[in-house]
Amino acid sequence: MRSRSESLEFALLGLLSKDDLHGYELRKRMSAIYGPFRALSFSVLYPQLRRMSDAGLIEESFGEDGGLSRRSRIVYRLSDAGKARFAKLTDTVSPDTWEDEGFEIRFAFFGPTSRTNRVRILEGRHRRLKERAEILRGELEKSPVGIDKYLEEWRRHSLESAEREIAWLEDMIKTERK
Repeated sequence: MRSRSESLEFALLGLLSKDDLHGYELRKRMSAIYGPFRALSFSVLYPQLRRMSDAGLIEESFGEDGGLSRRSRIVYRLSDAGKARFAKLTDTVSPDTWEDEGFEIRFAFFGPTSRTNRVRILEGRHRRLKERAEILRGELEKSPVGIDKYLEEWRRHSLESAEREIAWLEDMIKTERK
């Protein structure tokens, strides 16, 4: 997932691989994936859906469930090209898949990812976090004179978070290998 747009495309393909959905429902489900602190606006969602439609990855139809307004809603569904693209993406493992945003999105759709690729992604994430933890540990050990106490506390917090995720990843890897 080189960019936010690619991450968003992957997530939308993943959601639409399960169900045909209208824009509001897609946004609601995306919020469940991204969490409450990273809202996805309609001004980001609809242009992405338009690009995916133009690329032939999704198809639009009009649903009759317009709610109280009685307006028909556009319902999005995966095309055959969209299904193929999602399958290809779930079969692809690269460093982007274990970096922060890429990992979060990939993990949300681990079900259709092969066990071998799940393990590869988890191991890549594990290596990345071990590197990050070592850097943070080194920065804490050599804390330069005059460093802000809040920055030092942030580094300590970041190290503890990385160590917790490393332990969790080790459990996940063990479980996936069984």
